[in-house]
Amino acid sequence: MMRLLRFFCWSCLAVFCGVVLSFSGAFLYLSPSLPSVESLRSVQLQIPLRVYSSDAKLIAEFGEMRRSPIAFADIPEDFISALLAAEDDNFANHYGVDVKSLMRAATQLLKSGQIQTGGSTITMQVAKNFFLTSERSFSRKINEILLALQIERELSKNEILELYVNKIYLGNRAYGIEAAAQVYYGKSIRDVSLAEMAMIAGLPKAPSRFNPLANPKRALERRDWILGRMYGLGRIDKSRYEQALAEPINVSFHVPPPELIAPYVAEMARAEMVGRFGSDAYTEGFNVTTTAISDLQTAANTAVRDGLITYDQRHGYRGPENRFPDMNKDSWLVELSKLTTRGGLEPAVVTAVEKSAILVLLKNAEELAVAWDSMKWARPFLNTNSQGARPQKPADVTQVGDLIRVQRLEDGSLRFVQIPTAQSALVSLDPNDGAIRALVGGFSFEQSNYNRAIQAKRQPGSSFKPFIYSAALDQGYTAATLVNDAPIVFAEDDLSQVWRPKNDNNTFLGPIRLREALYRSRNLVSIRLLQDLGIENTLSYIQKFGFERKDLPPNLSLALGTASLTPMEITEGWSTFANGGYKIEPYLIERIQDRNGNTVFNANPAQTPAGIEKRAQTFVESPEPLALTDAPIAAERIIDERTAFIMTSMLQDVIKRGTGRRALALGRDDLAGKTGTTNESKDSWFSGYNADYITTVWAGFDQPESLGRNEYGGTVALPIWMSYMAVALKDKPSHLLAEPDGLLTLRIDPHSGRAATADTPDAYFELFKSEDSPPPMGEFDPGMNIPGSPLPADEAAPIDLF
Repeated sequence: MMRLLRFFCWSCLAVFCGVVLSFSGAFLYLSPSLPSVESLRSVQLQIPLRVYSSDAKLIAEFGEMRRSPIAFADIPEDFISALLAAEDDNFANHYGVDVKSLMRAATQLLKSGQIQTGGSTITMQVAKNFFLTSERSFSRKINEILLALQIERELSKNEILELYVNKIYLGNRAYGIEAAAQVYYGKSIRDVSLAEMAMIAGLPKAPSRFNPLANPKRALERRDWILGRMYGLGRIDKSRYEQALAEPINVSFHVPPPELIAPYVAEMARAEMVGRFGSDAYTEGFNVTTTAISDLQTAANTAVRDGLITYDQRHGYRGPENRFPDMNKDSWLVELSKLTTRGGLEPAVVTAVEKSAILVLLKNAEELAVAWDSMKWARPFLNTNSQGARPQKPADVTQVGDLIRVQRLEDGSLRFVQIPTAQSALVSLDPNDGAIRALVGGFSFEQSNYNRAIQAKRQPGSSFKPFIYSAALDQGYTAATLVNDAPIVFAEDDLSQVWRPKNDNNTFLGPIRLREALYRSRNLVSIRLLQDLGIENTLSYIQKFGFERKDLPPNLSLALGTASLTPMEITEGWSTFANGGYKIEPYLIERIQDRNGNTVFNANPAQTPAGIEKRAQTFVESPEPLALTDAPIAAERIIDERTAFIMTSMLQDVIKRGTGRRALALGRDDLAGKTGTTNESKDSWFSGYNADYITTVWAGFDQPESLGRNEYGGTVALPIWMSYMAVALKDKPSHLLAEPDGLLTLRIDPHSGRAATADTPDAYFELFKSEDSPPPMGEFDPGMNIPGSPLPADEAAPIDLF
């Protein structure tokens, strides 16, 4: 007996020594290739890129992983209990490896011949998640064990748990418990109930199998098992246990909605961040603060959407997007599920047509009424310039099974609409430093992510004329200079090409003052100005506003706005008039912060003197501990400040008595601007400003075609501009730049442009640079040439335009 006992003891010792030698050999073999556990202290978890407005409203989040790291101190105690009950109830007592769990896993392997569980502790899972692959092999398991032992020696239990709960994948692109709480319950892990914590704690084992969205039955079973384990381990009492068991699965998919709808701004910020940081932009947890202001951006969204819908409805109803007449409600819902809301316009199927309304089915299965009053606009579209008969009842417009669009109004009612085919863009800048305060690149980003504000090069038409007039003022012309508004013909020597430019209404006013010519938008005056100034000299002058030479036609058609420019470029150029003659460059990103809240970039754009003063005051008054890290950069002056002031005065007259008169409805005396309409009304523009904002609106079709008869800059673009500026300038005092030194105000004879005498009839006051003031009437020679005066027929000569 003693012999048998001795043999058994020696055998056990041999086995034990063999195991120890095996593990020692494995350790000696594998340890040189093991990563340093110390790196866990400075581990950088992947955190998505987040883009905010200047007033801290979330615009967008970019990145494959949804993650919001949470500190151990912020993890609810109930969640820790639930997690340990589900994953590792002996976590507090082991040193990284639980022998019982490993033996249980080994027994299951021997019995079934397959790996059932890995016997991993939370520490071992940390080792695997941070350093190893998910490959199921003995060598990986040994590495996992060795790493777990090292981790336990170098990190505290709290540090290990913090790493684990922030790293684990919990389904639906949620990494970490805070992201999971947001995705499944729409709230922080600190705010979820005990039952909800147990549900999340059940996910690490198999995020797909126990996903409450995909497999609610299995998820409920696992939740209840975890609650039972918590009760059995004494972590919760019977009352809380029973209360949690009775709680239903109140789960749904939550994607943190943007607080501000600005997809074109978000995409611009994303592209710039990728340009700066490459793919790290998506994973390093950068927070980007843009220059966009939430109230202004919302106003811009509304202005563009409503302006395009208004234009669209003037031209009639193009019919339903599709027809499903022979389907039932379930089939209609299937079809609706395939469609997205575009520009706030929801898809709907007509389910009934009544005398004073129609009933429609929405994607959420609601069935609501659409009043007849919102349908009366829907005359059949025939072409851009004509519509069919006005409808008399809902049945004249639609029928059961029609797929239409509806717009939900503030009171919850629905309005009958259609997605416009025309597009628009709006850009609004601070003229003192180029900060983009609002930007819209089209009717709907879901419909098209093509950003017309910065990508669409279109002809600006008459909105380009102020640059020609500015060149003239800097070459000795005055606002009172007379230029002949009369017919002119340009032709090749062999008459193979002939150009007869004309004014919009095909009328001619004869000699006319520059101020009047601008607010009346006389094409022939602009052409004669450019002809007199010289094309090359004018091109060199205009380039100073930020335009590229290749986009400017080197011929007289430039005077009519045939350049190819984006709304952003036009707005940048116009800012010089608004800020007193300085060149600024638009910028979008104000500040970039890293995952720890450290600022890694602060914008320091070139600024006007007023901008430098305003920015310094903003930093001083900011509630955050901001500091001016770089000396301010002074913007370059590119035109005489007196020229900018006179141009503003002339452009104010465009609104007071010219093509922008509709803007008088805003009730302000500090607005200056200019409409623009190209041939056949293919492009509609309005650019306007005061000293606070310079805003440009463009409207047209992506593939250039006429907007229709009687559609101009003043009918399509200007109403959008007005809607936006009404919000931007609300409650703001009148603000234009002060009159600079070196200007004179003189009474002028309107017929000659000369200084008036006391008895001159209809005299008016005009602004002049002191060196360009006109001589008095007595010095005027009636025979002197007026720029652009027609020559006698025998002296007229063809001029090479082409």
